[in-house]
Amino acid sequence: MEQKQYSPKWQKRFAFFDKYGSPSTPEFKAALKAESFGGRILINMNIFAFFFGIIYFLILGLWKKGLVLLGVSIGIGIIVGTIDMLLGDVFPNGVYTGLSVGISALWAMIANYAYYLKETKGLDSWNPFEGIRMV
Repeated sequence: MEQKQYSPKWQKRFAFFDKYGSPSTPEFKAALKAESFGGRILINMNIFAFFFGIIYFLILGLWKKGLVLLGVSIGIGIIVGTIDMLLGDVFPNGVYTGLSVGISALWAMIANYAYYLKETKGLDSWNPFEGIRMV
């Protein structure tokens, strides 16, 4: 893989993943803790994915993972909406706002490693949680 075609941000992310492995490994966790706050955000989160979700995944060519995450997002929304409707509108708007932010954070946390897998390893599966730690 020729990293010169990528921006310095992506080059740093790719180098970090090359050196320490997937986000679920103990080496990755220890190295991430040693990074500065800005470095942790750069490696672990993707701001464009946070705000644009499926659109950004399509731009990166991660359409399979994007479709799965879109389905998960819609499914969670339908389940929470149905529960709210059955209970008689008991959820305050803050529940929906928190749910939206949580789902956006999920998109943001998955984007970097998924793009790394696609570009460096050639792995373009349907599993968006491949190599990602969820806790």
